[in-house]
Amino acid sequence: VQLQASGGGLVQAGGSLRLSCAASGQSFRSYFMGWFRQAPGKEREFVACISGSGRSTLKYADSVKGRFTISRDNAKNTVSLEMNNLKPEDTAVYYCAGDRTLIVSQATTPDAYDYWGQGTQVTVSS
Repeated sequence: VQLQASGGGLVQAGGSLRLSCAASGQSFRSYFMGWFRQAPGKEREFVACISGSGRSTLKYADSVKGRFTISRDNAKNTVSLEMNNLKPEDTAVYYCAGDRTLIVSQATTPDAYDYWGQGTQVTVSS
């Protein structure tokens, strides 16, 4: 599968953005999907993940819980990240990732994902 992330931009603190990740290829619903982010000088960190059906195994990093929502539309081969009440510390390059054979207990680990999008920049000004 090939992944293409979009939707990043510059927003003021308290604002909102919606990131999208479009997947090409077949059997998208068999892919566990995740969002990660990487700020300058920092390691890539987990943001959120969702199971193939979209009905189970939704996880969020504590730092975004209650502000971000992950969802997917398997008919359109897309996974989205709705980000509300953005904070300057949310500034990072955001990546979508997917894997078919991921072990759920490792879903928050970047190394568990084989497929990655190119990243989209999110900048939150104070």
